[in-house]
Amino acid sequence: MIHLNGVHFSYEGREVLSGIDLDIASGEFVALIGPNGAGKSTFSKLLNGLNKPTQGTVTVAGLDTKKARTSALARKVGFLFQNPDRQLCRSTVRDELLFGLELCLTDKADIQARLDKTLADFHLDPALNPLTASRGERQRVALASLMALTPQLLILDEPTTGLDWRECMHTMELVTALNRQGATVFMVSHDMEVVRDFAQRVLVLNKGRLAADGTPHEVLRRTELLSDAALLPPQIMQLSLSLGANYDDIDTCEEMTESLIRRRLEK
Repeated sequence: MIHLNGVHFSYEGREVLSGIDLDIASGEFVALIGPNGAGKSTFSKLLNGLNKPTQGTVTVAGLDTKKARTSALARKVGFLFQNPDRQLCRSTVRDELLFGLELCLTDKADIQARLDKTLADFHLDPALNPLTASRGERQRVALASLMALTPQLLILDEPTTGLDWRECMHTMELVTALNRQGATVFMVSHDMEVVRDFAQRVLVLNKGRLAADGTPHEVLRRTELLSDAALLPPQIMQLSLSLGANYDDIDTCEEMTESLIRRRLEK
């Protein structure tokens, strides 16, 4: 689905990304983490053609992003901006969802079915004006407009910003459901709890280079690596690591509870 070969990207004479090589298969759920200013949003925009590599090649769904039209990539790639105001353009939720659907699809019955399903899945009021809604609601509407099109690749730049815990879990469950249907998900996030709970693979971007690539269990336990990238492990991992060798393989609260109960019964 995604192939980067020797990718560099410079902005106003400053190199932001250096020598990136990466392969992501169809159906993976990948999270990109790193410190502020590491180039995470720049990286994600390479995947939908908004940024073009200054060196190397980026291929997405079989398309070379240097050569393919952005409109061609948009039919395969859904991109959620960190700021939803950059992609909302209609005065009702219904019209916002229809904007993308009618641009990409022609079957009126299919368009209506997707509209109805998306409104129900996201619990959205079709008459709501997204331009005057809360930050969290605007984020949900922007994401809903992308997921209505069931893209092959869904790129999420901080998808849970502005959402409370319940909204965050509901949104991520919908993203996960799309991933289970075969879509590839590439998520930029600063929330290590969300990364641990939902991503299958974690990339660490630091100082313009990929510093790590592995499972959440492997990457989020590397305290020196995370510290160098100004990150902290999820709280339960911090606790398990602090408790020593008997607990340092624990990733979740459920695992910690089971381990404590088991050890108590063994005494």
